Amino acid sequence: MTSRLACSTTVAAIIFCTTTISGASAQTYEVTQLVPGSAFHGVHGLGIDKSGRLFAGSVAGAALYEVDRANGTAKIAIPTPEGMADDIAFAPDGTMAWTGFLTGDLYARKGDGPIKKLASGLSGINSLAYRKDGRLYATTVFLGDALYEIDVEGVKPPRKIMEKMGGLNGFEFGPDDMLYGPLWFKGQVAKVDVDKAELTVVADGFKVPAAVNFDSKGNLWVVDTALGQLVRVDPKSGTKKMVAQLKPSLDNLAIDDKDHIFVSNMADNGIQEVDPETGAAKQVISGKLALPGGIGVVSDGDKDTIYVADVFAYRTVDGTTGEVSEPARMHADGVTLEYPMSATAKGNDVLLSSWFTGTVQVIDRKTGKTTEMLHDFKAPHDAIRLSDGSILVNELGSKSLIRASGEHGKDRTVVIGGLEGPVGLVAGSGGAVYLTEAFSGQVSKVESNGEKTVVAKDLKMPEGIALAPDGKLVVAEVGAKRIVQIDPANGTVTEIAANLPIGLAGAPGGLPTNIPTGVGVGASGVIYFSSDIENAIYKITKK
Repeated sequence: MTSRLACSTTVAAIIFCTTTISGASAQTYEVTQLVPGSAFHGVHGLGIDKSGRLFAGSVAGAALYEVDRANGTAKIAIPTPEGMADDIAFAPDGTMAWTGFLTGDLYARKGDGPIKKLASGLSGINSLAYRKDGRLYATTVFLGDALYEIDVEGVKPPRKIMEKMGGLNGFEFGPDDMLYGPLWFKGQVAKVDVDKAELTVVADGFKVPAAVNFDSKGNLWVVDTALGQLVRVDPKSGTKKMVAQLKPSLDNLAIDDKDHIFVSNMADNGIQEVDPETGAAKQVISGKLALPGGIGVVSDGDKDTIYVADVFAYRTVDGTTGEVSEPARMHADGVTLEYPMSATAKGNDVLLSSWFTGTVQVIDRKTGKTTEMLHDFKAPHDAIRLSDGSILVNELGSKSLIRASGEHGKDRTVVIGGLEGPVGLVAGSGGAVYLTEAFSGQVSKVESNGEKTVVAKDLKMPEGIALAPDGKLVVAEVGAKRIVQIDPANGTVTEIAANLPIGLAGAPGGLPTNIPTGVGVGASGVIYFSSDIENAIYKITKK
């Protein structure tokens, strides 16, 4: 069986692709971009070099970008895997350094010269800054809590200065040669004498301060990720003034030599320029989605709603118009959300899973309120609610399908183990479920008693899975960059659409893909899938 993909781009920047499949049962499909994509895969650290070029880092996207602030575009400056950047800093001689949060590596590069690894093995390496004399300092946060001096030649191991500070995040050296930074977990901004290993609180009363930076006048600027605020602080008195009210999920900031302030927002996949005098904000670059992973689809009459695990937000998409709504975003004050990466939806429940935080979150589909938050799973990659109220979880970390029941899902039993990369999960009939085994390339059926039958094999990294109204399975075969249909009765695999923008490369030493590609099917048979490469949502309809 062969296929051919023909695409054309309209002036509205909507991509139409038609896959024609040869064979007796050939069916023609139209692939349409429902929600347009964006440049980053979550945006974090910012840095501005001496020539005024703006750089931005992405952890999940594992790349470092150069941003054209005049045109609102971005291009990859340093690709994966070395390009993963949670924070960026420039040395007095122009050398750029950045931190690979998931890999534990710290890199540097001068101009267009070779990339040099300065440190490794620092799990959770997060923020960094150069001193005026060229010495380099970095912290681990979330997966650690320590401050180090880094050898700029990469010869000597990092020297630990102090630890257990409270999450010393995006920091910078001030005019007094003190290191100023936010304490994420304490709601404070502090200064550190790195020579004496002494910490002093400068200002407090923040909700979740994420980063600080100095302007040319000596003002200290702070972003509060939970409140979405840009705050000016007098470093001597600690006096605060909120200058700009932005959206929550702020991550970092950078200030150029003309005191233009640039702020990154993870959930908006964007960067804003803020006027320090008026607080007026101008969007430099942004996206409708941050980094969509798993999706669930529910049909109400002739309307399909897509529920999206967007890593830095939980969002919904209108299946007809592509309109995006946002019930919740990461780090917003009073919001419960933990980096959702997979989603299923059925009845009144939306279940979000995060392999990064080990959580399964149950949300009331209509109100958007969290009804359950289950912790301590081992890399959960999908979850569904059964009719008896229990929850089945694809636990990739233990290679098992887990049943969670009882109060807050505290009673957990293994339905079946020995699964090779359990990722996607969907309910069948009679208590049975279908799941994808990404590493072994299988789609399997598991009965309620744990009996397993392989439905299809020899697939390349199958991830998202959905059950169509006609009883066929729809699977994202990510390794082949296509969507296929599988007949569970005989295992016949039929290609629906090929050459798709799915399968964002994962971090080295981790999963083949960081974010699972999600698929869902509406009551009319329309298929939807997420593009982790483009940060887009597509729909597939029969012609």
